[in-house]
Amino acid sequence: MQIAIPAGEAEAAANGAIRTSSGRIPLPGDFERPPGLQPSLFDRAIAVRAALKAGILGVFVGMIPVLGIVLTGSLAVFFYRRERGLAPATRIGSRLGAAAGVVAFAINSALVAIRVFVLHAQQEYIESVLKIAQAVGYNPADPEIQNAVHNLFTPPGMALTFFFGMIFTIALAALGGAIAAVVMRRSPGA
Repeated sequence: MQIAIPAGEAEAAANGAIRTSSGRIPLPGDFERPPGLQPSLFDRAIAVRAALKAGILGVFVGMIPVLGIVLTGSLAVFFYRRERGLAPATRIGSRLGAAAGVVAFAINSALVAIRVFVLHAQQEYIESVLKIAQAVGYNPADPEIQNAVHNLFTPPGMALTFFFGMIFTIALAALGGAIAAVVMRRSPGA
C-alpha cells in the first residue's frame, strides 16, 4: 500500500526537518519535558543570580579565614538548587562556586584598593601583614621581612598579590561548590 505525501512534507522529511501543523519547524522549547527527566540541563540565568548572591554574601562570610571562601562556593550551589529545584552536577557546582569566588574576590579587592589608595591606609595594612608574619614565626623587626612587606604594597607587588589571591579564592570556592553539589545530590531533602 502506498501513501501519497505532499511535496513540501516529502522535502522536509528528506532534509530531516519536522514541521508542525502550522508549517513551521518546532523549536526545542516547544516540547514539554518533565523537570526530573533531564537533571543535567543548566540554567545560566539562575546560575548567574546564585553566583552573585553567594559572592556578595561571601564578602562577609569570607571574614572566616579559608572556611569562609569554601562556604561562599557552597552557598552558590545552595542558591542554585533552591531556585532550580535540582542539585547541579559536581563540575557545574564547582563552576558555580568559582564564579561566586570571583564575585567575592572582586568586591573585596575593590574595597581594599579604595582603602589603601584613596583613604591612605597603607601603613595599617603593612602593620597587619607584619603581625601575621610574626604569628607565623618570622621576626617583624628583620629588615628583609620589612622590605618584603613594603614591596607587597608597590603596584607590581599589589598586582602579584591580587593575582595569587584570586587563584587561591577561586580554587577554594570551586572546591566548596563541588563538595556542596555532591552532598546536595545525595540528600534529596536538603
